[in-house]
Amino acid sequence: MERQRPRFVTVFFLLALSGFIILICNITSLEMLSGQVISTFYQIQNSIHSAFKSPGILWPLELNHTYCAHFGQEPTAEEAKEERYLLNSIAWPGPLVQGLPVELSSDPSKSYFVIQGPAEQHIGSQLVVNVHVQNFLGLPKKHGGDFLIARLHSPELGAGVAGKVHDHHDGNYTVLFPLLWSGVAWVEITMVHPSEAVVVLKRLQEEQPNRVFFKSLFRSGFLSETTICNLCLPLNQQPLCNYTDPETGEPWYCYKPKMLSCDTRINHYKGGYKKNLITEYEAQFFQSDVNIKVPIHASGMDNVTVLPAEKGQAKVKKNYNAAGYYFHNSWRPLSGAVIQQFNDSSTITHCLRGKIIYMLGDSTVRQWFEYLTAFVPELKEFNFHSPKNVGPFMAVDSRNNILLSYRCHGPPIRFTSVLSSELRYVANELDRIKGGPDTVVLVSVWSHFSTFPIEVYIRRLRHIRRAVVRLLNREPATLVVIRTANLQKLDPESSLYNSDWFSLQIDAVLRAMFRGLNVQLLDAWEMTLAHHLPHLLHPPPTIIKNMIDLILSHICPVGRKKRN
Repeated sequence: MERQRPRFVTVFFLLALSGFIILICNITSLEMLSGQVISTFYQIQNSIHSAFKSPGILWPLELNHTYCAHFGQEPTAEEAKEERYLLNSIAWPGPLVQGLPVELSSDPSKSYFVIQGPAEQHIGSQLVVNVHVQNFLGLPKKHGGDFLIARLHSPELGAGVAGKVHDHHDGNYTVLFPLLWSGVAWVEITMVHPSEAVVVLKRLQEEQPNRVFFKSLFRSGFLSETTICNLCLPLNQQPLCNYTDPETGEPWYCYKPKMLSCDTRINHYKGGYKKNLITEYEAQFFQSDVNIKVPIHASGMDNVTVLPAEKGQAKVKKNYNAAGYYFHNSWRPLSGAVIQQFNDSSTITHCLRGKIIYMLGDSTVRQWFEYLTAFVPELKEFNFHSPKNVGPFMAVDSRNNILLSYRCHGPPIRFTSVLSSELRYVANELDRIKGGPDTVVLVSVWSHFSTFPIEVYIRRLRHIRRAVVRLLNREPATLVVIRTANLQKLDPESSLYNSDWFSLQIDAVLRAMFRGLNVQLLDAWEMTLAHHLPHLLHPPPTIIKNMIDLILSHICPVGRKKRN
């Protein structure tokens, strides 16, 4: 036995030597893997950090905070607290069990609504409608989370008001409408998405923030290259150019060109849309005329006759928080503000005399610039040779001392091509405005954020809000109008990028973040929902005209004398 020990020693020595040689041969591969290991470590660390966040007040938050966590500044404790509050406030209930057969999903054609109360009711009352959602087998759903919208309207009167939907989380919903005019009023309930589709949209929002991608052209002399850009890009693929805004800290990155430097970037433009985002199973929940914006019909009567208010009855219940309604196709706010009709160019010119109007944001605020310059011939537009629909744009009426300007917000912006030098963040532009009683600022920032985690939008609004506060501290008499999101046309493809459900989340966050500030909120959501015209990303001229009347009525309220 003792004579065999040297043989075992020799065997162990050879094994150790072989292991050492293998280690040497693979040391290069290990170095290449080290970056991935470190990245994985940080992802695990971020996941652990997320796991110790405060639980949701209503529903548990299941958001993925790791994909973009390494981009942008770390929020302060106060900012993180506000973010948790906002995320909880928009948390959406959903099916407890996923992956069930499509036959068990919500079917608007099998669902129905029931109007509560008598067929005749009075102005000042509140109409209550119960909605019962059923699946394709005609069986009642046992959970909530369906995305419903509602409208009460009288076509012959050009009247309409949005309803408030309350989810009871058991397949049943209550919709409340204020009764504001006399006549026959029809109830319209629409299922925008079943709850099963919302689950898919939530996953895309959290896991696929780059489903719309962007590009930039880099050029130096005769050499040019194009690379992919986005707010957050996967790490460890190739070097990045960091275009984080030094003033706001808003992040933006492009992959570094192979032969050019980062400071040779020329422009920014939308690259396209990622395809094949959902499975065949998930696609069943996104079918036109089946479960995307499909009406739910009544079981029984679908209208009520509204009689004049009873003696001593208030016109609107105080607990109904609506922005306004249409009557004779004109928007009437419920805030008590008097809306004037600016039906000719001379009344608009008289109102805007001596004013500077800044329009900042996306194409839905550019619509206002286009409306005014088309309707008021005295406003002469300067030719800056700006790309069509991109800007910047400026129009001047020198005789009446009116200046009107439009500039798009910084990335992400899905325009055809914007010069890098023209990419301006709204917060920075607000800090450059002097302000005062003759200054009007109109802001619309929402549509281009629908493909990103909601935390990205919260961060952008936080910077804008701070700049608004600084502007109002400098000049409290400055009029600031913030435009909300609006409904739009949807099909199976556009739902994955621009669903009204994404816009609803954005809309709720915007309202919460500007609540309590001395700004005017233009409720584009209710103005498009309450109107009979089809939903479009860019609302039709009739609705734009009502928006302009509302803005001008804030600029020149009834009773205030206009200075010469």
